[in-house]
Amino acid sequence: MYDTEPLSEPDPTDIGSRIDPVLARSWLLVTGSQAERFEPASRSRADIVILDIEDAVAPKDKLTARQNVVDWMNAGHSDWVRINGFGTPWWADDIAALSQTGVGGIMLAMVESVDHVTETARRLPNVPIVALVETARGLERITEIASAKGCFRLAFGIGDFRRDTGFGDNPTTLAYARSRFTIAAKAANLPSAIDGPTIGSNALKLSEATAVSAEFGMTGKICLTPDQCAAVNDGLSPSHDDIKWAREFFAEFEAEGGEIRNGSDLPRIARATKILNLARAYNIVPSDYESAEHQSAPTDTYHF
Repeated sequence: MYDTEPLSEPDPTDIGSRIDPVLARSWLLVTGSQAERFEPASRSRADIVILDIEDAVAPKDKLTARQNVVDWMNAGHSDWVRINGFGTPWWADDIAALSQTGVGGIMLAMVESVDHVTETARRLPNVPIVALVETARGLERITEIASAKGCFRLAFGIGDFRRDTGFGDNPTTLAYARSRFTIAAKAANLPSAIDGPTIGSNALKLSEATAVSAEFGMTGKICLTPDQCAAVNDGLSPSHDDIKWAREFFAEFEAEGGEIRNGSDLPRIARATKILNLARAYNIVPSDYESAEHQSAPTDTYHF
């Protein structure tokens, strides 16, 4: 009744493909001023590719980067773009240029108020917007930002937040901020928040940082290089132990008649269902198993 096929081991040579941004784990930033990087990024393991015309581009190169992105979109691509923040000299022109393309979504930098999101959404109707909150002012208004019309997901701009506040990078130091992101997203019925990036290519450091993201209920993470994406995807997916538990729980539940036995069954059904659904969405288990007639996983969070 539930999938019992062996788990698949990720193939490191496998070329990635974009997935539903609701479920996206790795959000890869690619500098817009270097168009030669767009094609390799499109073949990476990133769930979402974000062409960056904000922080990664010097002011003198903004126009060139924007045109590179527009040309890429007009060639038939529909990736996401990180645009310059509301109130900067480039924000309005970024939107005007992208409104004529098939851009897949917008990551809006330096969001500090509801107006930043709603005005961007008004000019780009039907384009999902990730609100990148990067300052103390933005964090204080994060509940309202999450509820703003047009806000699709929240993202934590760790680097600028630390610069703004003087905080260090210890997970304990940033625990309050990460908790605010998760709670605001849940309260606004958004997919869980996207955590900020980890600098460097140290595999252990990246794995530990991704585990911190998951611990705080954040189900996406910004990546700075293509080689970070596979590790982030792995760290933010159901583990083999999670899937084994879900299968064993349903086997036990069915063996005992498939009826609710106590107050813990419904939460466990919801958790097990969510684990298996995510595993299927991420191609960790076969996608052709049949789901039983049990209560669906709740929609208040996209984490398991």
